[in-house]
Amino acid sequence: MSSQGTLTFNQAVLGISEFIEVAIHTILYVRQVYPADLFVRRKKYETPVYQSRHPGLNEYIAGAMKAIGDELVLGNVEKVVVVIKDKDEVALERFIFSIQTMIAIESFNKDTSVEGAMATAALGQYFRSFMVKLSMIESQLAELPRDGENTFAIILELQDGKAPSAIPDKDDPPPWLPAVTQHTTSGASEKSELHMVRAVDTGVVNLSLAVQESADKLRTLANLEPASTSEQVAAQEILGKP
Repeated sequence: MSSQGTLTFNQAVLGISEFIEVAIHTILYVRQVYPADLFVRRKKYETPVYQSRHPGLNEYIAGAMKAIGDELVLGNVEKVVVVIKDKDEVALERFIFSIQTMIAIESFNKDTSVEGAMATAALGQYFRSFMVKLSMIESQLAELPRDGENTFAIILELQDGKAPSAIPDKDDPPPWLPAVTQHTTSGASEKSELHMVRAVDTGVVNLSLAVQESADKLRTLANLEPASTSEQVAAQEILGKP
């Protein structure tokens, strides 16, 4: 990615896709979804990050982000959600990447710098700030159950009226499954607690990150009354989770 001039549409999409992938690995590390020795410490955006060393897990995350990137280019994405769930598939935490495409650009102009957009060199600095705050997120969140059976899934929430654009080969399974309602943001109870992490306005595609502790998690910790179930929403979950 060139450091000169303002962002192009494709640079913004590529940068955000890459950042979300890096963030997912670090989320799994800091929330101890998998053992710490499964991860290796690396440096990205001039700050320490963590990357899984498990080939199957890396393949799942990379494949999910490839599919999400395809939808980002089309401007279809509203949210990407990393949901941490317990052994009964109940959502405990949702890491919510909210995405807002600010301008419509014809395909032949997506490699042209956008007037008034963020400088290309500045984007990595903002992502550094995201990662620093993400690495300290445990200070804001209650501890997850440590029974060794927590898992995660990557959820794609599309804009109203949009459907996944991916067309699988006839011999392959579809890359999407309807998401479990309780895993989605619209399936969250009003008793959930939301913690804002960071936001950036690129002038092309805007991004914010928040963490939501589910009512089920909080009820377990504080013996709250059962949460109500929200209505079904349109969201997709990527197949192939480990």
